[in-house]
Amino acid sequence: MTQVHDPPALQAEWPTESAGPPPEKRSPFAFLRELPALLIIAFGIALLLKTFLVQAFFIPSESMVPTLEIKDRVLVNKLAYRFRDPRRGEVIVFIAEHFDEDRSLVQKVVDFLVEGLGVSAPRGEKDFIKRIIGLPGDTIEVDEQGVFITPPGGVRFQLDEPYIFDQEVQGPAQDPFVVPEDSYFVMGDNRGNSSDSRSSLGPIARADIIGKAFVRIWPANRLGLFNVPEYRPVAQRESAPEPSTTPKATRRRTSGAAPAQGLLPLPAIALVLAGGSRPWRRGIRR
Repeated sequence: MTQVHDPPALQAEWPTESAGPPPEKRSPFAFLRELPALLIIAFGIALLLKTFLVQAFFIPSESMVPTLEIKDRVLVNKLAYRFRDPRRGEVIVFIAEHFDEDRSLVQKVVDFLVEGLGVSAPRGEKDFIKRIIGLPGDTIEVDEQGVFITPPGGVRFQLDEPYIFDQEVQGPAQDPFVVPEDSYFVMGDNRGNSSDSRSSLGPIARADIIGKAFVRIWPANRLGLFNVPEYRPVAQRESAPEPSTTPKATRRRTSGAAPAQGLLPLPAIALVLAGGSRPWRRGIRR
């Protein structure tokens, strides 16, 4: 007959003996050893966000008043137009002047890093912010009565634009003009003080569009999303002049140009990871 033994009492010797060695005490300077790695990760995340997803911009001029005031900050969605075409009434940021100087591969990499991290502004590049008025193929005409559009194969109509600064001031006139393929006719909301597609700026190529401005983030009392207007036809004239394919040459209003200067969100991410609280740092000129 097999002898049955009673099982040993569970934790019979507890608590007279410890379950194992105690954990090592964490040094108060351990966080400082990890801080460089956290900062590198934060910089990398911020650089990716700024390059491919969302970028912040500072408004330095009055060409988009009252929609955007001087010193407003906006966020720009850089992915929006990868999945669809730009639409009439949307506010966009685009490259107005390109940097044409030849650079070596090493210099291009260095410029990409320092510009992306907000250390310096893009060399020779200027970005503007305006509202899309004309789509590819549209015929655009601007006079003292307003903006008139004839879509391809469509009916001519006048834009109802409650967002402009002064309904009585349209600024420089524009003879009938056909917007080229893959290009957009843009104008500032402050029509009397805006350098836009009516001037030497001309139509904006889609390839030069950086992204869609979708929210105002500063000042706090003006925080809000940008609503795309639903244009309603208003009273229009019976006849229209023959369109051209060249914008009317007008004097460029430098005071009305709106180069948007970017504020990289890198410091916010870095300082959150590091336990800081300062939300912004002046960044690159974009």
